[in-house]
Amino acid sequence: MTRNVAILALALSGVALGQHTYNPDGIRINDLPKLMARTPEPSDVLMTSLDTILHDREVCCGKDSALEDSVQRADPASLQDVAAKLQGRHLLSDGRPIMVTAQYVAPDAINGYLLVSTLQQKHAMVLSWKSHLFVLYGVTYVEDYDPNSGTNSDIILKLQLIDTRYSDARRNVEFDRQTDDWSKVQGVVWVAFAPQ
Repeated sequence: MTRNVAILALALSGVALGQHTYNPDGIRINDLPKLMARTPEPSDVLMTSLDTILHDREVCCGKDSALEDSVQRADPASLQDVAAKLQGRHLLSDGRPIMVTAQYVAPDAINGYLLVSTLQQKHAMVLSWKSHLFVLYGVTYVEDYDPNSGTNSDIILKLQLIDTRYSDARRNVEFDRQTDDWSKVQGVVWVAFAPQ
């Protein structure tokens, strides 16, 4: 009888753990261009980061691109200002209009669902962390189920980042929620464009 109780207790503890323990999953955008900023200046890093996520030379961010002037006027220290400067109608060099959607997301509004669903749609983002700009191209996460509310949520474990200031091993950076300070993240910007 004692042996059966011990087996039942072990089985129940395994079920309870199974409800809250999941294998981490990951999503990454692997086909981004490998661009490096001309200088480590924040304005060049911003330009290169946006060029990396949009990867269309007519749109961003070199000479005669649709967003060249807007990016140059944006304050790279403020992702909110970057989004405001990019948002709206712009013209390609041949006069064709495009509509740019740029959304700033404050640190307290960043959640697992937002990051996972955006990356699943193949949209990398620009992230500001410790006053540096990075391309956010991947996450490691677990899906958690809350039996009380009956809802699933994505819990972010790690962020995979590109530091466009470098071309060597320093280029690939990982933000680990267990060891890195989330209060040093200043937000993300999501940018997309479409012909108008």
